[in-house]
Amino acid sequence: MASFDADLPAPPAVPRSHALERQARTPLSGALSHALARFYLPATHALVSGNDCTLLRDGGEAFPAMLEAIRSAQRTIHLETYMFLADSVGARFSEALGEAAERGVQVKVLYDALGSWTSGRAFFDRMRARGVDVRAFNPLSLRRLRRAIRRDHRKILVVDESVAFIGGINISDHWAPEGQGQNWRDDVLRICGPAVVALERHFTASWRLMAHERLRQLHRLWRLSPPRPCGSTVLSVLASRRSIHRAYVHAIRRARRSVFVVAGYFIPDRRLVSALREAAQRGVEVSLVLSGRSDHPMLMHATRAFYVRLLEAGVRIHEWRRTVLHAKTAVVDGVWGTVGSYNLERMSMLFNHEANVFFADPVLGRRLEESFREDCALCWPVELQAFQRRPLWQKALERVLYFFRKLL
Repeated sequence: MASFDADLPAPPAVPRSHALERQARTPLSGALSHALARFYLPATHALVSGNDCTLLRDGGEAFPAMLEAIRSAQRTIHLETYMFLADSVGARFSEALGEAAERGVQVKVLYDALGSWTSGRAFFDRMRARGVDVRAFNPLSLRRLRRAIRRDHRKILVVDESVAFIGGINISDHWAPEGQGQNWRDDVLRICGPAVVALERHFTASWRLMAHERLRQLHRLWRLSPPRPCGSTVLSVLASRRSIHRAYVHAIRRARRSVFVVAGYFIPDRRLVSALREAAQRGVEVSLVLSGRSDHPMLMHATRAFYVRLLEAGVRIHEWRRTVLHAKTAVVDGVWGTVGSYNLERMSMLFNHEANVFFADPVLGRRLEESFREDCALCWPVELQAFQRRPLWQKALERVLYFFRKLL
């Protein structure tokens, strides 16, 4: 496969207050970073400071960084993913993981049985033959039909307990760059610093569910010394569905200047819709990038049933129609943001195992805001008057699918 490269034009300048301009140019002190995080995050969320984070757009940036970390691993590689497919990208990762296991690295891979069902047993058996410990999350069976709806939707890679990746990208050609795959739009956050241990623990919690390892074998994890601080970003790592949703709503309600959300799958509940509408009505710039082309078209049409309520309140909506939109990110006031696997729809809110990282950092926030505006420049803006003139059959379809939104 050719190299993964992507080059996008710089977005237009964004007006902002003098205080936010100063914050965006220089890292904050530890005390100020914590104060900023506490303003945007609920008080119950634990904070981890001293991290260095890099935003990676699409597979063109994420896959090379992930493969480089795997190839340089010396002790451990822990990968948790929803989809690990037997295609060209999957083959590259399988080869890199197998090489690491053969040189003595402890390699554990946890994939979701439903998300990766097309790969076949032989694909994973070849990795096992090279020393990779591979497990399926919640294998499908008639005896477990009641549990079949609960899936592992997380995308976490932790290497040597020192560097981690989290986001929406699976191991599949869907995320390969344009001309090499389907080029789905997505984001990944590369993290170095103490927060890596929190992600390691969430991986281990999922692994225990499937591997049935005894507790005494896992005590080592809680004795781990966190990596030394290497940056200024304050993070909160959340794996509770309710906590992630609460963090979204809390930050939107605290917004003073802007709320930018990218959501590949968007069926919000009443609390989230109210928070977005209220923010727009008090003068906050609220913009959403949503799917205009989806691998779940019924869900996309149900999403459009929310458009009028949001547009009438002053929320701006942009539809991504180039490829499939799969990203799940948000940035508020250019200083608070989140990247992870959590979708703003029913499966993520109620059933899936998810993980998101929330940050307070003007530098990273500005980068995520710039990325958002790059996406907007490639989107189709939705105008209220034009949207209301859509065909009657389309309105009827949207209302029917909205009625059954809890089943989509």
